[in-house]
Amino acid sequence: MLAAAFAASARGEQCGSQAGGALCPNCLCCSKWGWCGSSDAYCGDGCQSQCTGSCGGGPSPPTPPSGGSSSVGSIISQSLFDQREENGGAAGADYCQPSSQWPCAAGKKYYGRGPIQISYNYNYGPAGQAIGQNLLANPDLVATDPTVSFKTALWFWMTPQSPKPSSHDVITGQWTPCSADQAAGRLPGYGVITNIINGGLECGRGVDRIGFYKRYCDLLGVSYGDNLDCYSQRPFGS
Repeated sequence: MLAAAFAASARGEQCGSQAGGALCPNCLCCSKWGWCGSSDAYCGDGCQSQCTGSCGGGPSPPTPPSGGSSSVGSIISQSLFDQREENGGAAGADYCQPSSQWPCAAGKKYYGRGPIQISYNYNYGPAGQAIGQNLLANPDLVATDPTVSFKTALWFWMTPQSPKPSSHDVITGQWTPCSADQAAGRLPGYGVITNIINGGLECGRGVDRIGFYKRYCDLLGVSYGDNLDCYSQRPFGS
């Protein structure tokens, strides 16, 4: 939910080849990923420009103040980042659906884990394949390894799973509903993201999720957008 609200304020890279060769403001380094900053992660290996942290040999710029234009703090504060919402959770269920492609390992459970709470073997399997981890054999890695945890969340957010689009494409306006989507009531907006994540259970009963989303939008100072609910939508693949 927070990622959906945050995406409206942070949609693209800031500098370098990812942003048409743009330089960072205030002489900041441009990392290999196209983001501006002043730490080793930005100025070290792969840095694209202004890698000494200065422009034209001049003195190094002061560290941008917290909440400055080039700081994540200008969008989300530490206290807000540290918040989380928890709703339900059934760690006792195994969340295993019979599958020859993604077979469940004996004694393992695939309940929701990680920032985006991926669940079921048919998500753990391809997520693990994408990040180079056997999550079918060791699903607890998603809960115990922070790097693996966030990689799985990013995988789920960014990866389309036919017939579903990716949540990222929906929230950034890159998804266009086909005629079947329109007939099923699936129009661009936060409601489709709920449908992608858990449409079979939540569409028509998504008040809590919408409330959390709107709360974070209010905290971030961004608009809610249209089509927040999926009350009249049919789940993908139905």
